[in-house]
Amino acid sequence: MIQFFTIREITGYLKEKQLQNRSIGFVPTMGALHEGHLTLIRQSKSENDLTVCSIFVNPVQFNNKEDLEKYPRDLARDYKMLEETGCDILFSPENKEMYPDNQPEPLDLEFGMLDKVMEGKFRPGHFKGVAIVVKKLFGIIHPTRAYFGKKDFQQLAVIRHLVHSLEIPVIIVPCDTIREPDGLAMSSRNMRLTVTERQTAPIIHHVLCKVKEKAGILPVPELKAWAVRKIEENGKMHVEYFEICDKEHLLPIENWDRKENAVAFTAVFLGTVRLIDNIELFS
Repeated sequence: MIQFFTIREITGYLKEKQLQNRSIGFVPTMGALHEGHLTLIRQSKSENDLTVCSIFVNPVQFNNKEDLEKYPRDLARDYKMLEETGCDILFSPENKEMYPDNQPEPLDLEFGMLDKVMEGKFRPGHFKGVAIVVKKLFGIIHPTRAYFGKKDFQQLAVIRHLVHSLEIPVIIVPCDTIREPDGLAMSSRNMRLTVTERQTAPIIHHVLCKVKEKAGILPVPELKAWAVRKIEENGKMHVEYFEICDKEHLLPIENWDRKENAVAFTAVFLGTVRLIDNIELFS
């Protein structure tokens, strides 16, 4: 695996490959890699001539400075995992390489309600920061395909909107959420859970599965209220939001008239760790 730290070096290398008509798969990450990330790498390898992974903890998408400081970082560990998985190229720039003078390039693009509901409501500016860095990375890598996990379903919708609106020539490939054997969605934030919290965390997915069973039977408001009660009943978790939305526009639904598009989303605090998850209700 080849590692690049500067934009000039990686663009020079990839330009030569692109002139050879070699397809490039791209997996953007913030590091603290886990099996979910590695699954994306494997899928990219099966569909492209070259696979590039980026590791960059993007400060622009954090609206909480403490959250940014606590984000786990272990580049040596991540490098080893990528190498063992067969990744071809790692791009791991410093902040000053991506944002000279600490000034991100402005992005004049509206996302409608996609960046204002759920995560956007509780983390204002987050998705604008995600869009800024993803646009810049796409401009550096020029991938044929880019891979994103459905665990971050709202992020995936924002990136699709970005690509469509700016006519960026890349295929966005959504990939299923990878879970631990007990159902907990794999996430870099799981590293921050205590042993007791880790034992509690699978309740989130368990409740989502029960919501899927009850969807179309209980009225939407009643089902949402039931889910919140079930997640919070042991006193260890606090639900920041639980929404049932239409998968295209991410707007809350009030009934089951278009149930085939319904997705349940939640964000839950377990101790100081904030966990998100979702489930497509009629797929």
